[in-house]
Amino acid sequence: MTGRLPTVTSELVVDPEKPAGARLPEVAGEWIDRRRPVMFSFEGEPYVGFAGDTVTSALWAAGVRVLGRSFKYHRPRGVLSMANHDVNAMMQDGTKLNLRADVTPLREGMKLVAVNTFGGLKKDRARFLDHLSPLLPVGFYYKTFHSPKWMFPRWEKMIRALAGLGTVKFDTPRIRTPKRYDFTDVLVVGAGPSGLSAALAAAKAGAKVVIVDENAGVGGSLGYNRGAEDEPLTVLANLMEAVKAEPNIDLRLGTVAAGYYADHWVPLVDEDRMTKMRARAVIVASGAYEQPAVFHNNDLPGVMLASAAQRLIYRYAVKPMNEAVVLVANTDGYRACLDLHRHGVKVAAVVDLRHEGEASAYGARVERMGIPVFRGHCVYEAVPNRGKTGVAGAVICRLSQAGEPEPRTAVTLPCDGIAMSVGWAPAASLLYQASARMRYAAEVQQFVPQALPPGIFAAGRVNGVYTLRNKLKDGERAGLAAAAYLGIGRVEVPAAPPAEGVSPTHPYPIFDHPKGKNFVDFDEDLQLKDFLNAVQEGFDNIELLKRYTTVGMGPSQGKHSNMNAVRILARMTGQDIMEIGTTTARPFFHPVPMSHLAGRGFHPERLTPLHERHKAAGARFMQAGAWLRPEYYPVPGKTRAEAIREEVKAVRTAVGLIDVGTLGKMEVYGPDAGEFLERVYTGRFANMKVGTTRYAVMLDESGVIIDDGVVARLSEQMFYFTTTTSGSVAVYRELTRLNTMWRLNVGIVNATGAYGAINLAGPRSREVLAALTDLDVSEQAFPFLAVREGLVAGIPARLMRVGFVGEIGYEIHVPADCTLHVWDSMMEAGKRFGIRPFGVEAQRMLRLEKGHIIIGQDTDGLTTPYEANLGWAVKMDKRFFIGQRSLRILQKKPLKQILVGFLLDEGGLAPKECHLIISGNRIAGRVTSVGYSEAMGRVVGLAFIDPALSQPGTRFSIRVDGGTLVTAQVVRTPFYDPEGQRQKL
Repeated sequence: MTGRLPTVTSELVVDPEKPAGARLPEVAGEWIDRRRPVMFSFEGEPYVGFAGDTVTSALWAAGVRVLGRSFKYHRPRGVLSMANHDVNAMMQDGTKLNLRADVTPLREGMKLVAVNTFGGLKKDRARFLDHLSPLLPVGFYYKTFHSPKWMFPRWEKMIRALAGLGTVKFDTPRIRTPKRYDFTDVLVVGAGPSGLSAALAAAKAGAKVVIVDENAGVGGSLGYNRGAEDEPLTVLANLMEAVKAEPNIDLRLGTVAAGYYADHWVPLVDEDRMTKMRARAVIVASGAYEQPAVFHNNDLPGVMLASAAQRLIYRYAVKPMNEAVVLVANTDGYRACLDLHRHGVKVAAVVDLRHEGEASAYGARVERMGIPVFRGHCVYEAVPNRGKTGVAGAVICRLSQAGEPEPRTAVTLPCDGIAMSVGWAPAASLLYQASARMRYAAEVQQFVPQALPPGIFAAGRVNGVYTLRNKLKDGERAGLAAAAYLGIGRVEVPAAPPAEGVSPTHPYPIFDHPKGKNFVDFDEDLQLKDFLNAVQEGFDNIELLKRYTTVGMGPSQGKHSNMNAVRILARMTGQDIMEIGTTTARPFFHPVPMSHLAGRGFHPERLTPLHERHKAAGARFMQAGAWLRPEYYPVPGKTRAEAIREEVKAVRTAVGLIDVGTLGKMEVYGPDAGEFLERVYTGRFANMKVGTTRYAVMLDESGVIIDDGVVARLSEQMFYFTTTTSGSVAVYRELTRLNTMWRLNVGIVNATGAYGAINLAGPRSREVLAALTDLDVSEQAFPFLAVREGLVAGIPARLMRVGFVGEIGYEIHVPADCTLHVWDSMMEAGKRFGIRPFGVEAQRMLRLEKGHIIIGQDTDGLTTPYEANLGWAVKMDKRFFIGQRSLRILQKKPLKQILVGFLLDEGGLAPKECHLIISGNRIAGRVTSVGYSEAMGRVVGLAFIDPALSQPGTRFSIRVDGGTLVTAQVVRTPFYDPEGQRQKL
């Protein structure tokens, strides 16, 4: 039922004249569901696979052998590891970039294309680069394209285009992935035989255990490395039955333990989310990566790791090749040979790198089957087929006792596939990241743990243990050791299994060839000669070699290349492998989707208690920090600008009210409250009288303005003050931090959410308020800049006389759940005066006419109070305040800019905020706030300007859209009511 389809239809269609592909009869333990066909396309051609297939397994079953093009030379590539350890088959599905086809689950309707091609996979126009490879040695980009200099931008553009992978689609919808926190006693990384055995031992001792494995199915090598025997599947079934019966075990498949951080913090990455796991102990049973041999044309489609061929057979019931040459250097290679033979692959020969051959029973079984075995031989090169898209044969030759090929003995064996089983590299990245000390063990030709940090344990192949019996024992030992470390259970921990008697890894499966194209790093197209050249040029340290050649820096991060690179460097420098060491393992050791690493995928919105009233009034909302605030209130038949002007006019001529509940609201109380504010703000507050308010400016240590507000003294030991809308959280956090250091006798309360606030402003505001309170609101009893506490509409309130908009105004703070009642009461009491709500845009114009600044708009991350013309609010004769020391230094230096008010010449095109001020041929400043003032009949604004141009009456030019210059004049602020009389009527 699998194969290539002539057309894509809603029903399964199979062309009987075309081969059905290489799907095998049902295989015990296969991961596919043959009852559920899945239709998809690749490079515009329709195909069908089964549920449970990966993209690669479905294509390989359909007879597709070329799955991608290599990164540098655009050579055809096929299956290598079939285990997420390489990127030979990297594809794109619509907006989904760089899918690893070997492990990406097949889904209905996928429209897949290979990445890194120009004109498609078959006719990739960049394939000519393969013929230019002699001109593109390692490091060529460091030495070329720099002369002549004017050509470099063109070269750079071309190189970037050639080096691209997927194509970014700018209409891609934003991907939001959740984050999760989790905790466990023991985290087991790897669900192979040693991992399952470890989990069972720890759980039976009483520990809560989580097992994670990157694969879609459980069992690791037990599931595919069978040696044509039934025992591994039986062992796996027994282990899984025990795991399912154990309530203390949580098994999570398709989940990568992507890194290790302090205190056993491990990020677990699955398709949907990242789980931030905190474990009390971690068992690393992550196994090992099978390593490729290095010979001429070892990257041809059809040349694959033996474990990849076994995965195709046992997981996906796919015949990996028809006739195979099996290159071996260990027992696993003979087991793979038996698996291939059992499932219909003709084994033309076994080529054993070892002169002594295989002493186990598997070697004898292979010989009894009549399969030729060439001991002390290597595969010298893979012979390409006519189109160079696959294997037509393998050239083998004898090895000398020193391990060098003897080409004169070469023999060509016809085949369409070469399976390699020459060694393993431990998947030890997590151990390295946990600061484990490793040693190179000659008995297994790999690095193994020498000393593990407390709470970290290793088991199985990553620990140098390869036989099934010993892996099970080693897993049990690690599980019991983890439980004992946690003080769980009283079981004696057994000794570690003995070292393996036969090495599973060949010490140097790397063979030079005069024609090159013997690839060490498949991601980066690095040949053996590239390493030889790099060492000759002095890059003879493994970290330097890595950076110069880029070995291990591709998407696979050296899983199949780093150990071969170490072996090459050791041989060239005459050092042993322990002296060479390994490259630094950094998290994440496996690529993680950017969507999983991104911050919160949502924007929190805070709503004031009056939000529903604003909605009912038809308000247009805007974002102000995390808050939604009314920008303005539309008027039928009026434009936005006209509606805003009417709101401004209402405040100037009658009365208006605005929701200012977004302001930060803080309380500081206690015997040292005044001293605390003296240190935090630039002004004086300890000498304030009860019942008064004062403007306050907050600086950071460098003397930069970070916030402002109004401080009110309610009693001798109680202050209430406001912060900017966006600054409340940061200010509260900073105040708490400061008092942790200062240890003053004060309490600090963030009351932002506890209070709503309304600013009632305009010439008739006193009359509106008088109708709602028993407080004496006369000018004498409640003057400008005073604070009072009393009832408003029957609700306890704190009232401050403030003048941000330049008219009589009262900022009324009431409990949040009473704000609606107070707002409605004011609207009712103000009806006879034409009261109306006004929004943020009207407030900004009202404050601009008064010359009041907005922190963050008229200042930036470098603005000092002297530049913002707030020197009057800074009391340098105080003993101390935050930022004072920096201001003393800044006082000795000339100002680079200063904030001034300006009037635009009549008839000039109005500038916008951030438009530049031009003096001669240089930038002399920028506009920070600007707008048309009905009260002034002119465009007014604030701007940072060169101090030389800051004197009132000075004229300057502003460059507006289109490059036109308009003229403005520096004037004193406030623009409106400069004497401030209207605030004190």
